[in-house]
Amino acid sequence: MSSKDVEKTIEALLQERRTFAPPNSFSEQANIPDASVYEEATRDPDTWWESQAERLDWFEKWDTVREGEFPKHRWFIDGKLNASHNCLDRHLSSSGDRVAYHWIGEPGEKRSITYSELHEEVCRFADALKSLGVRKGDVVSIYLPMIVELPVAMLACARLGAAHSVVFGGFAAEALRDRINDAGCKVLITADGGYRRGQIVPLKESADTAVKGCPTIEKVVVVRRTGENVNWVEGRDVDYRSLVQDGSVDCEAEPMDSEDMLFVLYTSGTTGKPKGIVHITGGYLTGVSSTHRNIFDIKPDTDVYWCAADIGWVTGHSYIVYGPLANGCTSILYEGAPDWPDKDRWWSIIEEYGVTILYTAPTAIRTFMKWGTEHPGKHDLSSLRLLGSVGEPINPEAWVWYQEFIGGGKTPVVDTWWQTETGAIAISALPGVTTLKPGSATKPYPGVFADVFNDAGEPVGRGGGGYLVLTRPLPSMFRTILGDEQRYLDTYFAKYGEKVYFPGDGAKLDEDGYFWLLGRVDDVMNVAGHRISTYEVESALVDHPAVAEAAVVGRKHPQEGETIVAFVTPRAGYDGTEELLSELRDHVAKVIGKIARPRSIVFTDDLPKTRSGKIMRRLLRDVAEGRELGDVTTLQNAPILDEIREKSATLTDPE
Repeated sequence: MSSKDVEKTIEALLQERRTFAPPNSFSEQANIPDASVYEEATRDPDTWWESQAERLDWFEKWDTVREGEFPKHRWFIDGKLNASHNCLDRHLSSSGDRVAYHWIGEPGEKRSITYSELHEEVCRFADALKSLGVRKGDVVSIYLPMIVELPVAMLACARLGAAHSVVFGGFAAEALRDRINDAGCKVLITADGGYRRGQIVPLKESADTAVKGCPTIEKVVVVRRTGENVNWVEGRDVDYRSLVQDGSVDCEAEPMDSEDMLFVLYTSGTTGKPKGIVHITGGYLTGVSSTHRNIFDIKPDTDVYWCAADIGWVTGHSYIVYGPLANGCTSILYEGAPDWPDKDRWWSIIEEYGVTILYTAPTAIRTFMKWGTEHPGKHDLSSLRLLGSVGEPINPEAWVWYQEFIGGGKTPVVDTWWQTETGAIAISALPGVTTLKPGSATKPYPGVFADVFNDAGEPVGRGGGGYLVLTRPLPSMFRTILGDEQRYLDTYFAKYGEKVYFPGDGAKLDEDGYFWLLGRVDDVMNVAGHRISTYEVESALVDHPAVAEAAVVGRKHPQEGETIVAFVTPRAGYDGTEELLSELRDHVAKVIGKIARPRSIVFTDDLPKTRSGKIMRRLLRDVAEGRELGDVTTLQNAPILDEIREKSATLTDPE
């Protein structure tokens, strides 16, 4: 294959022409008001990152900013600090009375906890964990709903120098068991249950099932959330409230080396065995505090910030717990679903608390589009001054809808690209500086070096599509996979050699050098010799006024390699007719070309999603191919698969 053939690794088909310059009123007050920071950080990235680390409180300053390149890089060598101290103690003298979290339970309970109150609770629990034998270097498993005790548990572990392993509360017992065993945890922190769409999620029951297969577990700490009667194992199970009451408020924060492990967070792996992503203290905290402050333009004295993710995912670790608390910010912590008891729950929270910044996923935004504008229209959302998007590429129409109907047509929208592995945002606009393009994550964050390569490892240049890479380490990146260094090297540093990190995502560069993320490489379809990203076809479908949401997969075809199958959720007021099917195929052909026109379209009321809002395209591929479905335990709406399978049973390709 010639180098010219290789250049078009992934077709760059979709063109988006709309642009939005930063409002002058926003730029004038922005934490980063001009673009010179990019030049400074590019010229001397280590000095830039050093300036961001200096915003933290260090017990002992580092000797050297950085040693090594990918895959063996270390940051802030011999520096000593503690994440819990940086999130709590250092704020007490100036901001101890500031609210750290406004917590809202799904049934309607409310609690506002100040930095001083959070500090006391964390100290008491950290002291109590010591009494259970938790020591520096241990890993503690946490399996809790979205309640204040979850960040308390994380910060208590960090205070002692024990790493935490938070397991998403939507995971089943088997997933919890595997993560506990992989990390060798001896203490599990869980709850009697949590609430989701009016139902009790039986966390303790799942924890009991999991622990039967966990020989290292010695103690199970139980938070009483729902008050349900649960199984109690004497000698093993311990009541959280009793423990905290007996703990001391004088629990000193353990000095940690910058490279000491802060937490392990498991992410799914292609082999079926979860990968324990290891994050360290100094570099991670530097990255999340810097990006949180500058990308969300945080003003701790006045902002009420809401990252509407779950702490069980990395988004919650970085932008609900460590980033906001390190910056002394007031955050919203909401336990439940966006449609309980009604579809305006989020908007009522924003109105009641005067939320100024909202950070959520494109799937949530498209769901709100499907529900219609009447729900946000009932509430005063004028307090919002900035919106953010995270989790997967946002299609342009969802971006524009988000800005218009949630942001009042005035707020910047920062679309962010990053991963569990990067720890912090790596590509995103700076809202006071960057001219925005709907659907583009725009430029790498200052100090981040990203590019797009073809298969041969050559930059594709502006106008080309290929594979996203990072060519220089950043402080917040993970250091290894727990207990499996070889898997770390093989997964991330094999494609282009050890000096280049390959995250597994497709991307394109436009003529202005803006990055457009195209989703996972696994989500690229090979149609008649053209490699087409699912993201671009989905964006073209959602561009049609009848479409609320779409997911696209490839279906094997003997002549063409794959044909495109689209699963489409119509907006309210539209029906999935043959006429609409034909209209949508023509619309995609018009927007991005005939080669990307879906051969088959299945209309459905919803798409299979995890509780974090991600569409499970893997399951849709199984449906399209007529295969047995894979694991569905993390789905929030598993019954929809039965409907989709029934409608897909006689998939035929139109001529």
